[in-house]
Amino acid sequence: MVKNKKNLLKAVGPGILFASTAIGVSHLVQSTRAGAKFGFGLVVVVILANLFKYPFFEFGSRYANATGKSIIDGYKKIGSWMIWTYLIITLGSMFFVSAAVGAVTSGFMDNLFGLSKMGIDPLLVTISIFFICALILFVGKFSVLDKLIKIIACVLLISTLLAFILTLIKGPAVSNINMFPEIIWSNNKNIFFVIALIGWMPTAVDLSTWNSLWTVERIKETGYKPTLKETLFDFNFGYITSALLAFCFITLGAYMMYGTENVMPESSALFANKVVQMYTSSIGEWSYLLIASSAFSIMFGTAVAVFDGYARSLARTIQLINSNNQLTKDKYQERKNDSAYKLTLLGLVIGSFIIVWQFGGSLKSLVDLAMTISFLIAPLIAVVNLRLVSGSYIKDEYKPKKWLKMLSYMGILFLFSFSVFYFIQLI
Repeated sequence: MVKNKKNLLKAVGPGILFASTAIGVSHLVQSTRAGAKFGFGLVVVVILANLFKYPFFEFGSRYANATGKSIIDGYKKIGSWMIWTYLIITLGSMFFVSAAVGAVTSGFMDNLFGLSKMGIDPLLVTISIFFICALILFVGKFSVLDKLIKIIACVLLISTLLAFILTLIKGPAVSNINMFPEIIWSNNKNIFFVIALIGWMPTAVDLSTWNSLWTVERIKETGYKPTLKETLFDFNFGYITSALLAFCFITLGAYMMYGTENVMPESSALFANKVVQMYTSSIGEWSYLLIASSAFSIMFGTAVAVFDGYARSLARTIQLINSNNQLTKDKYQERKNDSAYKLTLLGLVIGSFIIVWQFGGSLKSLVDLAMTISFLIAPLIAVVNLRLVSGSYIKDEYKPKKWLKMLSYMGILFLFSFSVFYFIQLI
C-alpha cells in the first residue's frame, strides 16, 4: 500500500483519465447494448477482456514511471519500423474512434438540450462538440483536462452506482434472464458484435500509450516524481473502477431491456434518450435532468480525453520520426512540441468530422467499425509493450513480476486467437 497520501494525490490523475476514456463508448454504448440484447451472456467475455488486456495498459504506466518518457519513445528504441507501424496504426484508427466518440457525445447533448426538436442539424451539433473540445485543449491543455475529468467521473460514478443498486432492488423486466443465450454464436452479425465489444473493453490496447503520456505530463505539471507503487495505484484504481462499471451497465441493459420489445436505436440521439430513460426508470422521473446532464458530461469528458490522447500521441510520434532528440526542457523545443500538438489536434477535428459526415446517422456501424479496427491491431501492441518492460529497456526493479508476465502471455494468446477467429468468420 501507498503510505504517503499527500504524495499519492500528486500522482493521481492519469488513472482517472484512463477510466474516463473507457467509461464513454465501451460502457455507455457497448455494455448497455450487450445487456439489452444478450442479457448476461457476455459477462464472461467482458471479464476476460478486462483481465487479459490489463497487463498491456499497466505496462504503459510502468514504463513511464521507470524511464520518465512515454512508451512511444520505447517504440522508437525497438526500431524505426515500430514507430512507423504505430504511426500507421494511429492514423488508421484515430479518425474512426474520435468520430464514434463525438457522435455519441452529440447524441447525449441533443437529448439533454432537445436540439433536434429545435431543427438543429445533428452534424452541426457534432462539429460543435469537436471544436469545443479542441478549444478547451488549445487553451487549458492537460491541466484543465485533468480537473474536468475528476469532477465528471465522480458525478457519473455516483449516479451509475445509484441506478445499479435501485435496478437490482426493482428487479428485471423479465423473470428469467438467460446466462448463455444460444443466439450469440448463431450468426456472424452477433459474432462481429462480440469482436467489437472486446476491441474496446475496457478500451483499445493501442491507447495504452496515453497512460504513459498522461503520466509523464502529470509529473511535469506537479514537479513530483511518484514511486512505481504510487503510479500503479493510480492506474489500478482507474482500471478496476472501469471494469466494475462495465458490469453495472450490462446489468442495466439486461434488467431494463432484455426480453422486452425495446431495442437500442441506431440514431445517437435516440440511443442517448433510451439510456437516460433506463436510469430514470430506476431512480425516478425527478432525476431525468440530473441523469441526462451526468451522461452528457461523462461523454463530453471522454471526447476531450480522446482528442487530447490522439493529438498528444500523434504529435510525439511525428517528433520521434523526424528527430533523434528525446524529451527536452529547452523552451524552444517546448514551443515546437506545443505547435505540433495543436496542428495534430486541428487535423483530428477535421478528419473526424469527415468520417461522421460520411457515416450519417448510423451510430452502431460507426462504433462497431472503430472497435473492430482497434481489436485487430491489439496483438502487435500487446507484444511490443511486453517486450519494453521485460527486456533491457528498464531497470530490473521496475520490471513486472512473474504472475503479470504469465497473464500477459495469456492475454496475447487471447487477443491473437480472437483475431484469427474473426478472419475465419469473414471467409
